[in-house]
Amino acid sequence: IMQVFASKEDVAHLAKSVAFETVVANDYNLSVSSYVEAKDTREIIDIAELNAELKTTVSKIDQLRKDIDAIVAEIEGSEVQA
Repeated sequence: IMQVFASKEDVAHLAKSVAFETVVANDYNLSVSSYVEAKDTREIIDIAELNAELKTTVSKIDQLRKDIDAIVAEIEGSEVQA
């Protein structure tokens, strides 16, 4: 940080040297976010891949529900016979 400050160079998403007139125009606001754009760190998501994964998961859930329903029906059937 000290090297960036001493060099007075603009560093993307970290530091920017601004003219005094710019600070005056911003009502003497010295907030870094007023002059330096924050880095976009959002994760890029592939919607097609996500939809495919969702479809597979829903398919597995449906199959498990059918299996559970079959087991429950089998249990209920043996209770009726007993």
